[in-house]
Amino acid sequence: MLQHRYCVIMADGSGSPFQLRVTYERFVRVLPQSNILVVTLARFADEARRVLPELPPENLLLEPHARGTAPCMAFAAYTLLRRDPEAVIIATPWDLVIRDDDLFARTVIEAANYVDGHDVLMTLGIVPKTADINFGYIQVKEGRNAHLMTGPLKVKTFTEKPSADLAEVFVRTGEFFWNSGIFIWRASTIRAELERYTPEVTELFRGWETQLQDPVFLEKAYAECPRMSLDYGVMEHTERAWLFPAHFGWADIDRL
Repeated sequence: MLQHRYCVIMADGSGSPFQLRVTYERFVRVLPQSNILVVTLARFADEARRVLPELPPENLLLEPHARGTAPCMAFAAYTLLRRDPEAVIIATPWDLVIRDDDLFARTVIEAANYVDGHDVLMTLGIVPKTADINFGYIQVKEGRNAHLMTGPLKVKTFTEKPSADLAEVFVRTGEFFWNSGIFIWRASTIRAELERYTPEVTELFRGWETQLQDPVFLEKAYAECPRMSLDYGVMEHTERAWLFPAHFGWADIDRL
């Protein structure tokens, strides 16, 4: 199934080009180099090509405007569905710091193996070390001490940046994980859920089957598109949300 797995690096261009390179090389350990795509703003195209000269031109997707991760994923999912209807997407921000690349690779592969056979929207959930109020938290249905379990868990709730007292409760229960921002899903599944929950985004891509590479089509779609995150637009509403526990070191680069 490896030939059907793709990484989509969501790179808004706001930080160090070095981190984009690090993220790219991290995923070369997981899947074929030709299956790594970068989505970034058109104004950062030259920088992305400089940092990743080996990236195939068709794997650099250029957004005319910044509209958040939901439109970004719609663009990427439609692109990959044209290329490979069986595509499984591993979507990641460009600016994460990961410690223990071997454990990271094993976790991603195990989660992707599950997604291969199930129509789910999987998030890698980080077992929290502290009651940090700067992260989003995901509660699972398996109850107390779920952080000790292995394998996929069914998501119950999402909470974005709780109060300090609430974060303390979350961590004590063992039911909550930090939201890593790394997702794994079939392109066909995220397409269906985007079209169900964010029609104000996906309707603007109507005609994607033949027009997606047309700059005029993309400019019009993005100019009219609302700014929206995947968490807000899809993950907080879908019944297909699952979580895969992750134990590798993880941090948002902005928090270092």
